[in-house]
Amino acid sequence: YAEIVGVGFTGDAYHITAPVPGGDGARRAMQIAVREAGMQMHDVDYINAHGTSTPYNDKVETEAIKAAFNDYAYKLSISSTKSMVGHLLGASGAVEAIASILSINHNIIHPTINYEKPDPECDLDYTPNNPVRKTLNLVLSNSFGFGGHNACIAFKRYSAV
Repeated sequence: YAEIVGVGFTGDAYHITAPVPGGDGARRAMQIAVREAGMQMHDVDYINAHGTSTPYNDKVETEAIKAAFNDYAYKLSISSTKSMVGHLLGASGAVEAIASILSINHNIIHPTINYEKPDPECDLDYTPNNPVRKTLNLVLSNSFGFGGHNACIAFKRYSAV
């Protein structure tokens, strides 16, 4: 279905549970993954966000996406797998990677469910409540962990040629 074409890892070492304000480490992880994939930021079709649905994390991840993608951030499709399965802690990255790969295979962006009251500081397209059909070729999956771990995997549609 897909191949891993880029990976970005950074460490903030900012706080045991809180991300660094502004999301610099998350921004760098996304940029490194795309650069390692040999692609440009505007080639990304969809981001499977870390998306914990906490006010601080969602705000910081939104800031990181805006900083990484500039104006293109407003054209990106984004959603949170955690909205459907909860926070699986150490297993989150694996489950979200599978969801990202299946999104590529089926050309469907799963929704961020129970999205009822938008936060004015989170003003991107989070695919609220309903799936969206879209051709997906390059997808990022974000995993931002306790202690300032930031990981982003770039998946590209597999082609035998």
